[in-house]
Amino acid sequence: MSNDRSLSLAEIERRIAIVRDNIRQLVEQAAGFSGAEDEERNADRLAQQNEELERLSKQRDALLRNSNDRSS
Repeated sequence: MSNDRSLSLAEIERRIAIVRDNIRQLVEQAAGFSGAEDEERNADRLAQQNEELERLSKQRDALLRNSNDRSS
């Protein structure tokens, strides 16, 4: 996903929901993996999705903070 600072709150929330669903699916897939290579690949994908979730959450929080500051 891009590092686009002009996303709307609704778009950020939509992306967060997608990433959370991706994480859920990866965790479910991990239960069925048996090989070390599969487990490593899944761990990498999970780490990537968790980083994206953190980035989007920070972006959402900053957007909310800015909108609250403007309304004060």
